[in-house]
Amino acid sequence: MSQFPPFISGLDLADLVVNADLLQLSCDAIEDLHAETNPHQQLSSTLSVRHKLVQQSNCTIIAFATSPLCTKDHILQGGDLVSSSTLEEQKFPLFDFLRSKGNPSFSILRVAINLFEVYFQELSQLKDQIHDSTTEELLVNSRLIVTGHSLGGTIASLFTLWLLDNIKNTTRRNQLPFCITFGSPLIGDQGLQRAISEHSQWNSCFLHVAAFKDLSPGIFITSQPNPQYMPFGTYFFCSELGCNCVEDPEVVSWLLKSTITPVSAEEMGIDDYSGIVKHLKSRLIMKDNSQLGQPVTPSLRPEMILQLKAIGFEITAQQQQNNIINDLISEWERHENRKAQQMKAIDPNEKLNIVKIRMANLEWYKKDCKAKGVGYYDSYKNLYFTRDGEVTKHKKVLFDYWKKFVEDLERKPQKEGAFMRETWLFAGTNYRRMVEPLDIAQYYRQTGKRDYLTYGRSRHYILLEQWQKEQTEKLAGPPNDKKKQSVAGILTEDSCFWMNVEEALISCKLLKDETSSTSEKQSARESLNTFEQYVMDQLNNYAVSPEIFLEKSSFTKWWKDFQEIIETSHNSPLTDFMKNRRYRQYERGQF
Repeated sequence: MSQFPPFISGLDLADLVVNADLLQLSCDAIEDLHAETNPHQQLSSTLSVRHKLVQQSNCTIIAFATSPLCTKDHILQGGDLVSSSTLEEQKFPLFDFLRSKGNPSFSILRVAINLFEVYFQELSQLKDQIHDSTTEELLVNSRLIVTGHSLGGTIASLFTLWLLDNIKNTTRRNQLPFCITFGSPLIGDQGLQRAISEHSQWNSCFLHVAAFKDLSPGIFITSQPNPQYMPFGTYFFCSELGCNCVEDPEVVSWLLKSTITPVSAEEMGIDDYSGIVKHLKSRLIMKDNSQLGQPVTPSLRPEMILQLKAIGFEITAQQQQNNIINDLISEWERHENRKAQQMKAIDPNEKLNIVKIRMANLEWYKKDCKAKGVGYYDSYKNLYFTRDGEVTKHKKVLFDYWKKFVEDLERKPQKEGAFMRETWLFAGTNYRRMVEPLDIAQYYRQTGKRDYLTYGRSRHYILLEQWQKEQTEKLAGPPNDKKKQSVAGILTEDSCFWMNVEEALISCKLLKDETSSTSEKQSARESLNTFEQYVMDQLNNYAVSPEIFLEKSSFTKWWKDFQEIIETSHNSPLTDFMKNRRYRQYERGQF
């Protein structure tokens, strides 16, 4: 599974990357390193590698640079590939861990691997500063960013691969490095790409920033008749017009080739990249989506045209017939259709449109139940209607999809970073709030069941909730007018709300039961007091659906049971709310 799930476009993902500030921090570190370069080093004819370790409040950055500043000639002079067998013969098999039975060989850009070998002692000392060879953990307590520009980016990529192989324990947060390169040439062949892609965690540790018309990122694709170089990781294509993220290596190769022509080619420095990043950041703050109006074009083309426009292609209605652009889009479209067919053949349950259809079915089911005067939770729990049985099929497909998806994410610690989580968190939260109540209904449908949190809750729900809470802590505050006005159509925010209702019903039953012990009754009273406060907190925050007040609701049943056992003198905000039927005002957003 790719790093970024299909719930967000490359355009939106690119905006999130810009907003995270990691690009600007990386640019700043590289620029500072360049500024510290000895002027005599810049006059040297021999390339050298320099690095700098920078501590920031939210991350640790290692920046790499070459002296003198790298040019097209430096790259092309060392532009051939060195095979893994040759590296072994030269007694520098440092990256031999990338070989396997299924992928027995790979090749690396000669100028990059030669520099890495020459400066191996200094790089080993740097590694020892940030990595504990005994515990096999990183020694930094914040996210580690490894970055570099041009050939410095190739060193950053190789250093990151070396670290990844040496990190065996990732129990703490943010314990995999994240590599960000700027204008870096491709560093290997298909064997290297395949080796990295086989490690699902590793491929997601690389973000390559490629500016429109920068010569370096695609230099080996455009300068060779049959290029052997292949990209890996995620590519962040950018220009002052916008930005876009692409993961598919074939699409990346096409874009690298198509954005560079002999006339348009430029050698862009880190200052150029820093200027683009700052411009994109300011543009994001004042973003005007009106420029993204989609032309009326067939099939997948509207999104593709938007993505090409974002990275610098000038496309008007007349220019859409341009042969080069048209050929690119046509090939891209065919490629996406082939991928869609392959996905269908491999596992139709994981295809996005199937997942969307399942969710749409549950949303329709929820509305249909409400129209019949019962909430979808209680309808499914009590199996009131024939359609209730079909819901189990939809629930299972969604449950299996998201459980696997979250398990994959959990194996990728770097994804806990804010800008990566936001790419899928909205969809995951919506799923959890819709589907977990159905799992709770199924659990308590069984006689005698208690304590869903301990015995029934899937770990993937726990993680989705944990990550969502971490994200929304930044946005905590009282409900605004928009939230109040839309409360009638919301999903209850706490996906375990109905578990709390079921446990409250059990507490009422224990208090009514003459065979209950004194300690059981005392515990039940305490639980009910806690439940009252919990419900009131949810109501004050407009966080529960008004469906809980429907006549056949389990919550309404609890309220009736609760009235029978409370003393007449009992008074609380919730009893006042219910007795005065203020839920009618709540549904209108006027409570």
